[in-house]
Amino acid sequence: APPSNKCHLYSHHHINHHESIIDTTTTSSQLQSSRNGAEDIYGAVHRKEYEMKRLNAQHASLSDPIRMAMGYAQEGIEQKRLAAALRRVYDDPYNPANPDAKEKSLEQLEREEKMLENGLADATMRRGSFIVDIKRRSLSYPREQFARYDDASLVAEAMVRLGADVVFVNVDYHSYGGDIGELKSAVKAVRGVNNEAAVVMKDIVVDEIQLGLAKEAGADGIVLIVSVLGPALENFLNLATMIGLEVIVECHTYNEVKAALDALATNIMVSNRDRITGELILDQAVRLAGMFPGSGGPIITLAGGGVTNTDQMKKLLAVGYDGVVVGKTVMGSPKAPEFIRAVRDRTLLPAEFSQWGLDDVEFDADGNVMSGPKKGIPSATDDDVFL
Repeated sequence: APPSNKCHLYSHHHINHHESIIDTTTTSSQLQSSRNGAEDIYGAVHRKEYEMKRLNAQHASLSDPIRMAMGYAQEGIEQKRLAAALRRVYDDPYNPANPDAKEKSLEQLEREEKMLENGLADATMRRGSFIVDIKRRSLSYPREQFARYDDASLVAEAMVRLGADVVFVNVDYHSYGGDIGELKSAVKAVRGVNNEAAVVMKDIVVDEIQLGLAKEAGADGIVLIVSVLGPALENFLNLATMIGLEVIVECHTYNEVKAALDALATNIMVSNRDRITGELILDQAVRLAGMFPGSGGPIITLAGGGVTNTDQMKKLLAVGYDGVVVGKTVMGSPKAPEFIRAVRDRTLLPAEFSQWGLDDVEFDADGNVMSGPKKGIPSATDDDVFL
């Protein structure tokens, strides 16, 4: 029988292959946590299931715009804005996915041929992407409101103007302080300033109707959480593919990454935050980096969770991740431009070189080694080096 679409919570030990599915039956402790206002993932999932039951009833008509968004397979080939933004194909003048791609010189073609002969066809410099997780508050920081803004669209537009490749817009009001209206306005605002940046709906997804909400709002993609969906992940991925909605699958443990890979997810985000316990394991993404194929493959890998400085970002990129997700640290903070440029103004060695002990070697946007200190000590040759 096909896996149920009912939400489950996966419980995994870090890097441990043991797994069990935890039923989301309400317990007295979970109810108490909700009453106290400090909602955990269990309470959030139960609340979302109840909200989605009501939403399904409100949008039951087959002519409802959300139902129509879910019910029609995409026609033709739509622009995959999310994958292109995460790979920064528009910043690569020779990437064939770039509509303005240039022809390579004879010298470049000869060099590529030699690299192919030596098994290094994909060993080219990478460009990291920067993803902003826009939210006023978080399940991870109960009762703390760390950003105050009138509308997420204003933040999304500002971040894209600064150079962010992708923005996550949280639409769960209770846990993150956002709503679907802000997602729609964010899509419009971002499209007004940059047609290449992507807007992703972030929610605690427990029901397929939420994919319809994202599609109807004009979002380029949606975040699915393995620990929440469990064996239903593949069904959600299939529906998203059918309606032309790109997906980022969030994982935290070895088993969750394996589940995402087995489900043929192409955009995988490894979070340092354990959704089940709320614990932050700062090296978790680094430990799991070796599970993914090297540069240029079909899988785009992202990392985030508890990123508070540029050194953490650089380490995640150096071990092979294609992009970094930052939320609380840049919300309402003057650090945002510095963080974005620390990612975008550099190129990265191929992921295959991640174990060569070259983490401290930095390259500028043209692939040249950056000279000078990297720890905030100014020098005459360090004008364009951030931190």
